[in-house]
Amino acid sequence: MWQMLLDNGVAIVTGAGTGIGQEIARLFAAHGARVVLLDRNAEANRATAQELDPSGRRAVALPVDVRDRAAIDAAVERTIREWGRIDVLINNAGIYPRQEFLSMTEAQWDEMQDVNLKSMFHSQQAVLPHMIGCGHGKIVNISSVTFHLGVPNLTHYVASKGGVIGLTRSLAREFGKNNIHINCITPGAVLVEAEKAVVSDEQVQAFVAQQSLQRRILPIDIARTALFLACELSDGLTGQTLNVDGGWVMH
Repeated sequence: MWQMLLDNGVAIVTGAGTGIGQEIARLFAAHGARVVLLDRNAEANRATAQELDPSGRRAVALPVDVRDRAAIDAAVERTIREWGRIDVLINNAGIYPRQEFLSMTEAQWDEMQDVNLKSMFHSQQAVLPHMIGCGHGKIVNISSVTFHLGVPNLTHYVASKGGVIGLTRSLAREFGKNNIHINCITPGAVLVEAEKAVVSDEQVQAFVAQQSLQRRILPIDIARTALFLACELSDGLTGQTLNVDGGWVMH
């Protein structure tokens, strides 16, 4: 029998317009969640919400740049106003442009930290007071397998994703007493459209060759792990990092 793992729960997903975030939003909606989709790509975000629920009663798209604290606060307030609760926060939004370290500008470094790491400071600070008041909550932060590997020409990205893991662990310690579970996923090389702009086919083949599972990792692989961490099946976990990379890195 099909079990609705998030039946009538309310989830906020950042970076929900495309790729991993889009697949998480789809899977959560399929499992009964009401989903608030945040993405700075307003058109793609709106299209995803329409796909999930044309009526707009169970899927709402909000054009939000995760660097904008006021916009995040407004999204959280609207979610609570309309649906009365926030059960799950998925921090997925991120960027990953390549850049050699010695030619990297301070502005490039700062943008990476602002989008990939500081945004999670903003979103978790915005939702945690509500979750504390409700006495429960699930937060899933998306990091990257590159933190375990160390990758050239991605120093600013790897540093930001390492920060995500540190943030996850510290907040899990701080808010466990409030019955709030905060965990992390480190995806490997995931087959998404944006990948084509930053890696070659040869590089992709090299990634897969290093995996134990000789296939591409898909957005649904990450989404299923996020679903596990967002529902009651993971009630015994917090502060953990789950590696979803086909067995590339083992730790």
